[in-house]
Amino acid sequence: MFDSLSQRLAGVLDSIRGQGRLTEDQVATASRELRMALLEADVALPVVRDFITRVKARALGTEVTKSLTPGQQFLKVVQQELTATLGGESSPLNLRAQPPVVILMAGLQGSGKTTTTGKLARRLKETDKKKVMVVSCDVYRPAAIEQLRVVAGQVGVTCFPSSVGQKPGAIADAALAEARKQFMDVLIVDTAGRTTIDAEMMAEIAALHTQLNPAETLFVVDSMTGQDAANTAKAFADTVPLTGVVLTKVDGDARGGAALSVRQVTGKPIKFLGVGEKSDKLEVFHPDRIANRILGQGDVLSLIEETTRKVDADKAAKLVDKLKKNKRFDLDDFRDQMAQMQDMGSMSSLLDKLPGGAQMQAQLKNVDADKQVKRTVAILNSMTPQERRFPDLLKASRKRRIAKGSGVEVQQVNQLLRQFETTRDMMKKFAGGGMAKLMRGLGGRMPKGGMPPR
Repeated sequence: MFDSLSQRLAGVLDSIRGQGRLTEDQVATASRELRMALLEADVALPVVRDFITRVKARALGTEVTKSLTPGQQFLKVVQQELTATLGGESSPLNLRAQPPVVILMAGLQGSGKTTTTGKLARRLKETDKKKVMVVSCDVYRPAAIEQLRVVAGQVGVTCFPSSVGQKPGAIADAALAEARKQFMDVLIVDTAGRTTIDAEMMAEIAALHTQLNPAETLFVVDSMTGQDAANTAKAFADTVPLTGVVLTKVDGDARGGAALSVRQVTGKPIKFLGVGEKSDKLEVFHPDRIANRILGQGDVLSLIEETTRKVDADKAAKLVDKLKKNKRFDLDDFRDQMAQMQDMGSMSSLLDKLPGGAQMQAQLKNVDADKQVKRTVAILNSMTPQERRFPDLLKASRKRRIAKGSGVEVQQVNQLLRQFETTRDMMKKFAGGGMAKLMRGLGGRMPKGGMPPR
């Protein structure tokens, strides 16, 4: 996510970081490079101008020039101004209205609106513990109605039926009445889209807005369209009173132009990011965390939140208890860890949230980490329960059988066993109170300011 922008900005900031004194020429050069990096990322020109003006003014002021560490202070200024450009602080959904709270989804065809409706429904159900109903008012595309029905079934929420030939207003009225009858907390209304903005579509969405008086009107837009995403969002905002924007396909957006343009161009906050195809791949938009990611500082808070949500707490507690009782960490435990890594999502999305993650991804660009995890699980599944419980049983003949059963070479089975031994040694240290020592050791290697060494 935003890889190319991150790499360009890293190059600019590397030339400044560590400087004991900053001259006006150095600030001017850095500002020019920042400007070029943002323009290449397809950030809207007015946004770039405003950002550079603010950074330059603060960099030439006493805040930076009188600092004992001007290079670090310049980095801090860039981070703060990036955060401000992205919206300053996160803007949560307004769910305080009388239920059912209505959320109206708007956007062009192909932006990921229906998929996002399903993702949002799942998030509201699982994270906010809300009873959710969804309905499609797209009476022009039967496939859209069917898609929403399927997505609703996958995430376990109620889908109000609609069909081609009905009027969007009549569907919305009936859905709202049914949502009240079933004591739903939230009703999400998926509206029709077009490939381009047209007056008929705008009039229809405006009419639905007037009729439903939604607590939230979210504009869903494909981030990969760059500053066009911001311009399209502005066209919608000029017609319908939007409350926020959802950027989709962010995991494929290396530039980041949309994220940096939308807030300033529309005046509306980005509320969520779509970061993958699966129904759990919807992240709350935190401007400060995204600014940190763009600057290569990672997003450890989001990683912790995601881990807390997805890691099986019962299994983790049982493993800790097992290790405390001096029982051996075995290949069944190792397989559980691999399975939980798969549940966390792609390795690139995890690395994206670690400080220096972009560098790690660059070093591993020829390594398919997700494929390796799948292969590891396949090898482990080819073992018998007894072999996983007692790894010392794995001699040459058994290794050959396991390799054949999982479609790999014996060498890869040996490689897995070496990896397991390393993990087992680490687990022994954790069980013996070595975690504190390990964290102290890591802390000693971290550079000042939390930035990874480059």
